[in-house]
Order: sequence, then C-alpha cells, then structure tokens
Amino acid sequence: MNPIIKSIKDRIISIWKISDEVARGKAVGIIEYELEELENIFGVLVLGSFIGMPSPPMQISLDLMPFMEKELILMMEKVDTANEPIAQLFSVLDIG
Repeated sequence: MNPIIKSIKDRIISIWKISDEVARGKAVGIIEYELEELENIFGVLVLGSFIGMPSPPMQISLDLMPFMEKELILMMEKVDTANEPIAQLFSVLDIG
C-alpha cells in the first residue's frame, strides 16, 4: 500500500477514535445529569411533605425509605448548617 494512502487512512482512523471518545464522554455526562435530576424528582415525590407538596400514601413512603438514605442524610446536613453561611458554602463546594 502506498505510504501516503496509509498515512491518510491512519489519520482518519485516529480522528474517528477521538470523535468517538468525545461523543461517548458527552453521552455519559448527559446520562449522569439525567440520573441526578431523576433522583431529585424521586426525592421530592417521596419527601414532598417536607416542602408542602402532597405526599404519597404512608406505606409507599415507608417502603421507599431505604432507597432515600442519601437524600435523608443530605437533608439533615442542610438542617444542621441552615444558620451557618460559611458551613453551607463548604457543604455546597464539598469541602471538608
């Protein structure tokens, strides 16, 4: 095979691989963002009574509580730092 054609072929393949990696990275980022938003919606649906929304029946809420451990811990940390602006800033920035 001609070296010029081989060089062009190799460059096209490398460009294809790089663009594939970029596209996969963007797709993963979008899926992670969507998952986070779905978790937030799930938390609002289950724990909506804390913010004044109608809550689901008690049995459903109690059945879903084991899946809400992360959200409950976050909510309790927010309550603890509600009156401390610097502590809240550190918790938002995930410092500590």
